[in-house]
Amino acid sequence: MINIVGGKYKKTKLNVPLDIVRPTSVQKREAIFSIIESYGLKMNFDIYKQKNILDLFAGSGALGLEAISRGISFGYFYENNFKVIPFLKKNCLKICKKNNFQIKQENILNSNFSDINKKISVVFIDPPYKTKPFKEIFKKIIQSEILSRNAIIILEYSKDSNIEIPSFFSCYAERQYRNTKISFLIIKK
Repeated sequence: MINIVGGKYKKTKLNVPLDIVRPTSVQKREAIFSIIESYGLKMNFDIYKQKNILDLFAGSGALGLEAISRGISFGYFYENNFKVIPFLKKNCLKICKKNNFQIKQENILNSNFSDINKKISVVFIDPPYKTKPFKEIFKKIIQSEILSRNAIIILEYSKDSNIEIPSFFSCYAERQYRNTKISFLIIKK
């Protein structure tokens, strides 16, 4: 089990099938939210209030649920592993109201995000390290026009991976934690 580290549901335990998923550690989650909160302060907007998240490769939902605990209004959780979905649903019901989340059980690479009807402010992309779906996901996100004006995309991937960032995004910040790299992208103005 892991805990939510901040916000209204701080210390709430999340069920995690550790033999199937690789949850983002407490240290990395604290760093991620510190960086996006600092970005919101710098840009003079509330990163959470009346905002929506998209958690791709959601697993246990730790990243998206951390955001909801801190004040995000609505979360879309995409996970295609049917063994993980019951854990994700149980965790969402601990943190969310029934009407402020949706779980999509589908392969992200086959999705065009057409059923997302809310503008997205924060996107978490944390695929299994052996896959490298970023280029295709970036393309689908841009084509779907789901991002809000000040959206932030957080990528978590193996430090040995080379990620090609499309020209319409810029890397706002980057951190490395042991074998993991985390990049924070924003839309170029």
